[in-house]
Amino acid sequence: MAKPAPATKPPSGVLDRALLVLACFSERHPRLHLRELAALSGLDKATLLRILATYVAHGYLRRQADGRYAPGPAPLRLAALYGATHDLIARLTPILQAVMERTGESAAFYERDGDDRLCLCRANAPRALRHQVETGERLPLSAGGAAAHVLLAGTGSPTPLAETLQHQGWLSTAGERDPGLASIALPVRDADGAFLGALVVSGPISRQSEQGSAEARAIAAALLREQGFQTAG
Repeated sequence: MAKPAPATKPPSGVLDRALLVLACFSERHPRLHLRELAALSGLDKATLLRILATYVAHGYLRRQADGRYAPGPAPLRLAALYGATHDLIARLTPILQAVMERTGESAAFYERDGDDRLCLCRANAPRALRHQVETGERLPLSAGGAAAHVLLAGTGSPTPLAETLQHQGWLSTAGERDPGLASIALPVRDADGAFLGALVVSGPISRQSEQGSAEARAIAAALLREQGFQTAG
């Protein structure tokens, strides 16, 4: 497993610190030793042990035989409740999967949550060199990227690309949020025109072309319309 990146200064609130520990677990780091959690969270080991003991007792984490911690079964109940009350995931997931299969690049759907964009669902391309994002991952809108501009425009916030989006109905950026990343984003609206979020297709800049971008936009827009979504205001 790759060495965890150094953490920034941890929050001071008790609940914030507890949630920070859960956020350390990901597809890249599904099982973590205490020292790795300390490196990722920035928390001291004594504080971590208290938090981890509480999570283990309530089933949110489990301690394995080799001493590593991993997610427990308790979050499954919350995930099931979320899925039952948010059918947007069920509607969009097969669309993202089809977009990924037909373009060869990762596809994701973001909704706005305060000053962040939240990845509601995604389909990561099965390629060694790819852009990978995880469900539930948050990125600040201020960091930019095509999806961020679409979300800002769709929720009435200023963005320098608002006129471009209104004119062509989609946005593309290259190297704005990540120097090696290019992305194409389309606004997603429900049948009644209500803005839902942004569908984004993204991958390494080295693999992008004008023709490929046009094909990705057409594929994504057609699949969305087939499922009753709108892609324009």
